[in-house]
Amino acid sequence: MEYRTLGSSGTAVSALALGTMTFGAETDEDGSHEQLDRFVAAGGSLVDTADVYSAGVSEEIVGRWLGKQPDAVRDRVVLATKGRFPMGEAPNDAGLSRRHLSRALDASLRRLGVDGVDLYQVHSYDPFTPVEETLTFLDDAVRAGKIHYVGLSNFTGWQLQRAADVAEFRRLARPVTLQPQYNLLVREIEWEIVPAAQANGMGLLPWSPLGGGWLTGKYRRDERPTGPTRLGDDPDRGVEAYDRRSRVERTWDVVDAVRAGADGRGVSMAQVALAWLVDRPAVTSVILGARTTSQLDDNLAAAGLHLSDEETARLDAASDPGAADYPYGGPGVAQRSRKLEGGR
Repeated sequence: MEYRTLGSSGTAVSALALGTMTFGAETDEDGSHEQLDRFVAAGGSLVDTADVYSAGVSEEIVGRWLGKQPDAVRDRVVLATKGRFPMGEAPNDAGLSRRHLSRALDASLRRLGVDGVDLYQVHSYDPFTPVEETLTFLDDAVRAGKIHYVGLSNFTGWQLQRAADVAEFRRLARPVTLQPQYNLLVREIEWEIVPAAQANGMGLLPWSPLGGGWLTGKYRRDERPTGPTRLGDDPDRGVEAYDRRSRVERTWDVVDAVRAGADGRGVSMAQVALAWLVDRPAVTSVILGARTTSQLDDNLAAAGLHLSDEETARLDAASDPGAADYPYGGPGVAQRSRKLEGGR
């Protein structure tokens, strides 16, 4: 396992993180604890959860696992959670207000059985709450020792920049990470969000690195999925819905390119997709989300795997989202660059 700093902070984390969205839903408690054991044994340290995962059950499962561990293991784990989404039916049971986040953070700490978490992330932007209110609360929480670092999740480029600017201007705790969706099928964040994160010293913690299973090769052209898979249970599920993605030819170009890379390496398609993402600019740690321990074992086998320049170039070409000429395509990029030389 390789390690990197958590964004611009001085805390080291494993380059592969364990996501726990399946805990309490698709993975029962015994299976969840087995995944945590396997992850730590492989050298993993960053464990990522959220209050909204299984309505708090995921945090409870992680908390009970932590409670059984010796101090050496507890000290090794870098614990991250999130707040923002509804945890009740009332108007103030969601959002990034001081009122909601104060209650959400305290509830997360109780479920996790800890006095503080290493990384507390706001799970998405809130158009009703001033950024100053959210960041001031988070700064207070840092000063109180309830959280060590502040992170963002699912922010757009301008939202990220706004948060960074307000934190700097008001001398508040600055966000050190951004957790976005990022994989070979979803590269549009490279146009604005990745440069904004780099400019502000934020490390990326990509979620859905395998595109909801698409990059493992389990789905086939003209064959709607069935059986015990994410899309077999619900083909219209979320951002990876089968009908939407299967109609895009680029999807199959990417899948074919990943399969070719895996065949050439003698490894799984998942490992190739993860290796590509781990080495993208600004990436701190890639969040693995597995239903089963066997899936996690395959993902963890990507630790230390790095693709050659030629292998990366082939995947880049197949997955290029095709930016328009302006402002993200060739002419736009050329206009934003220049050479340090004289003349015209």
